[in-house]
Amino acid sequence: MRILFFFLFVFSAVFLSAQSSDPTGNIKGNIIDRETKIPLVGVNIYIPDLQIGATTNSDGNYEIKNIPVRIVTIVFSYIGYEAVTKPDIVIKPDKSVFINAEMSSSVLQMNEVVVSGGYFSELENKPVSTANFSSEEIRRSPGAAGDVSRIMYTLPSIAKVNDQRNSLIVRGGTAVENSFYLDNIEIPNINHFPVEGSSDGPIGILNPDFIDNVNFYSGGFSPIYGDRLSSIMEISYREGNKSEISPKIQLNMAGVGGALEGPIADKGNYLISLNKSYLDLIMNQIDEGSPIPKYTDVQGKLVYNLSDKHKLTFLDILSFDNIVSDQQKAIDNNYNMYGKTDGVTNTWGLNLQTIWNEKGYSNISFSHIYTKFDKSYNRTATLEHFYNNNSESSTFKLRNVNYIKIDNYNSAEFGIEVSGNFTKYDTFYGEFDDQYGNTTQPLFVDGRVDNYKYGLFAVHHFNLLDNLRFDYGGRLDYFSYNENLNIAPRASLTYQINPKASFSLSAGLFFQEIPDNILAQSIDFKKLKTPKTSHFVIGFNQEVWDATRLSIEAYYKDYYNFPMNPSDPTMFLFDQIQINGLFWSQQALEDNGRAIAQGVEVMLQKKLAQDFYGLVSASLSNTRYKDYFGKWHNRIYDNQFNFNIEGGYIPGNDWEFKLRWIYAGGAPYTPFDYEASKNAGVGIWNLEKTNDERLPDYHSLSIRVDKRFNFSETSLLIYLSIWNVYGRDNIAYYYWNEITNEVESQTQWTTLPVIGIEYEF
Repeated sequence: MRILFFFLFVFSAVFLSAQSSDPTGNIKGNIIDRETKIPLVGVNIYIPDLQIGATTNSDGNYEIKNIPVRIVTIVFSYIGYEAVTKPDIVIKPDKSVFINAEMSSSVLQMNEVVVSGGYFSELENKPVSTANFSSEEIRRSPGAAGDVSRIMYTLPSIAKVNDQRNSLIVRGGTAVENSFYLDNIEIPNINHFPVEGSSDGPIGILNPDFIDNVNFYSGGFSPIYGDRLSSIMEISYREGNKSEISPKIQLNMAGVGGALEGPIADKGNYLISLNKSYLDLIMNQIDEGSPIPKYTDVQGKLVYNLSDKHKLTFLDILSFDNIVSDQQKAIDNNYNMYGKTDGVTNTWGLNLQTIWNEKGYSNISFSHIYTKFDKSYNRTATLEHFYNNNSESSTFKLRNVNYIKIDNYNSAEFGIEVSGNFTKYDTFYGEFDDQYGNTTQPLFVDGRVDNYKYGLFAVHHFNLLDNLRFDYGGRLDYFSYNENLNIAPRASLTYQINPKASFSLSAGLFFQEIPDNILAQSIDFKKLKTPKTSHFVIGFNQEVWDATRLSIEAYYKDYYNFPMNPSDPTMFLFDQIQINGLFWSQQALEDNGRAIAQGVEVMLQKKLAQDFYGLVSASLSNTRYKDYFGKWHNRIYDNQFNFNIEGGYIPGNDWEFKLRWIYAGGAPYTPFDYEASKNAGVGIWNLEKTNDERLPDYHSLSIRVDKRFNFSETSLLIYLSIWNVYGRDNIAYYYWNEITNEVESQTQWTTLPVIGIEYEF
């Protein structure tokens, strides 16, 4: 209640503040060459709706003053370069919005300035299977609550799993196979309550207001990224306000918090935010025993310009998590387990960008990732201690990426990665009867696992013709723990049919080491080979209008060397984490696992050029694996058909209306052998029907309405989002309830209203 009174006080102050009939704001920014990072002088910046503009000075900087508060589109044009269009720019009262742009040189020399196109400039020279989202597209997405992972659910490459977790299941891969790079700093998991050994979790950490844009690679990504099999997400945090201190407070589903940004003399700027969950403060007053998650995160970015050619960036993402449930609440909610989870994660990093000259630049980063788990769980029905994890991990990483432009037809990227991981395990896996009815003995993992990874990578970008580009390269990776050395060649070919259409091919090998919390369970696991997959992608892109892009892709992925447990012969081990929420104890493993994934995807994306924006996508796919006995089965993520639509109507400067509808075919599952389960008191699968049955199809509609209030020097945003509007009972999975000794279904989120408030001083 104290939080609500605080916000009521703030709103009273806001509405009593002096209002301006015509509030205005400013736009500032810096324009650079995308390849060399050199500032561009004399770039034309134009706002078509208002017919005003500016040009960049000798440092590549520009400023447009006294812009009426509204949403605008900015066009950047320069002779010899492709035009860049930035839609969805929100002008705020008495504030400066900083909009930077990177421009690519054009093969076609222009004789006049072109002020159209360029809405998808962020995707130029990117590999196939790349999607881009701006900060506003992330902020306003219904059914996402600003969680960058959930925003990706509208992409055709993502399988639909469970509303209660933001799992990214990309083209038949698992949540184990993804990683995230924030301003050249790798963060393996960007969630509160992270799942150990995976990118999975229920609630995102990253502050959506800090995000500038996101590039998501669902396949065929560059050799500059390694040790991942399925996807890479590049996230760029914007820089802080360079001219004045700007505070902000907010209340939404993720929690209550605030942010502060401002300049550091005339050399740099900063962003910092604090966010804390508040449901526990409300629910504990109503029902003290409820298992309500508690979490806090602190994050920030500091930028300091050492010179006009050297920029130093510091990042820190810190989180604290806690959830406790007791036996009675577990009984009331039909949970087979109860206990506690405490956790701390922290990633900090330094990145130095150095511009050599007009031919190239480099980024070198040093980062540290710290993770601590303290978990303890008992069986609800028997009270026996079932699982305990008290582990602590530190990872240090040095990463260097260099870019050099050789001439107009040749450029290259190359670099190195060195990392060391040091983990102390104190983990107990209790005795249990598995899904086959066999008793698995308890396992203690007590000791250290220390290892080093070394990577060397290079890629050559070669324009064979003005409209034909060939990218080829590879990675060399060495893992000290098992002494595995892997070579991963990759290549892509892009044919520019015309200025608005292209055709692409991509192929390559990708490797990823088995998670440390599996390797730590037995010294024999050092003998396992590194899991690998081959990617083959063919794609076609067409800008059907200036602000609308159509993409069609077909892909094939072949998986090899995956760990399989002979005592769990029908389970694909990397899928276990999605079923159980963790990797369970493994007595023995062999590296003969195989899987395939194939599909066709279509996506039509429209940027906000005039009044409305939208994205429509569909996919047909199939993903299967071969069990220990050589029999093929459906993977548990095999939706087969997905259809997604998201869009919004923004009729003016005050109101926004948005919706998202997701439809996915039912995921496969293995039914229980009812009589055997009833007699044993635990769930025992019917192995004659491994993943042969399917859950009901998933579909859900989410809507969101935003109202913006602009005052003379401040602004207020209030929104209402409703998830699963028509209350569809989507089933996440079936489980054997050990309390009632019956089969139960776990449903996903029912209708959920979400209110958000953001006030910017």
